[in-house]
Amino acid sequence: MLLAPQNLPENVREVRARIAGACTQCGRSVDSVTIVAASKSWPPNVLEEAARAGIAHFGESYVQEALPKLEALAGMGLTWHFIGQVQANKSRHIAESFSWVHALDRLRLAERLSAQRPYYAPPLNVCIQVNLAGEATKGGVTPGELPALAAAVAELPRLVLRGLMCLPPAEQEVSRQRRWFALLRQLFEELNAEGAGLDTLSMGMSADLEAAVMEGATLVRVGTALFGPRPT
Repeated sequence: MLLAPQNLPENVREVRARIAGACTQCGRSVDSVTIVAASKSWPPNVLEEAARAGIAHFGESYVQEALPKLEALAGMGLTWHFIGQVQANKSRHIAESFSWVHALDRLRLAERLSAQRPYYAPPLNVCIQVNLAGEATKGGVTPGELPALAAAVAELPRLVLRGLMCLPPAEQEVSRQRRWFALLRQLFEELNAEGAGLDTLSMGMSADLEAAVMEGATLVRVGTALFGPRPT
């Protein structure tokens, strides 16, 4: 069994301090940003330690790995986000077990999630992934495809379209990081100008969360800064 990093509580405090510093720079409330712990590869006992350190939202990327964790930690009142690419043959498990899906990029998958969401569960919160740089190795719709998909997803009965998500190209300079996040925020604002009612920007990870927060991120997906390098 993998042990939680000894400095996990300190890592949580450090990530919160980084977010608070970015919020101060841009005049935002720190309460407007939620940490989603990217917990892929980490076992339930490590996630339990993170929860005891104050983390309430966890993001998983692989359904088969995630489901035992959800079961093991079912009594802790955690919120589970699916942050990986949705596969059609795994969509039922996602629809039944998660509260959020971050990387939606096809109407067919949205329709499956809506149809498979249990009637007794609240609607599934979803974000549409936008491929800002047209990278072939990453999922997401193009900015031009976004309005039509957003309109279609918003009509599905068991989903709630909450916002947008991105995985921008890796950049070292904060100004270049901010450029990509500003583009997603612009798309978000354009949809809201048409009445979309979005409230969520899922953007920013361990290396660029300050830039994301300064451009309006409400969910930051943080793994390495909390847990350290992933186990092999």
